[in-house]
Amino acid sequence: MGLAAAALYVACVTNGENKTQREVAEAAGVTDVTIRNRYKGLKIALNL
Repeated sequence: MGLAAAALYVACVTNGENKTQREVAEAAGVTDVTIRNRYKGLKIALNL
């Protein structure tokens, strides 16, 4: 669930949507720390 939430957050950032990590985390039922950690991994994997 954390990876899916982080992927959603990446999509928001990429497309200019104004959503915070906390907002996405609350909607997904994970912590914002989980989003942050998975986001770092996705940035590296996707070369962002």
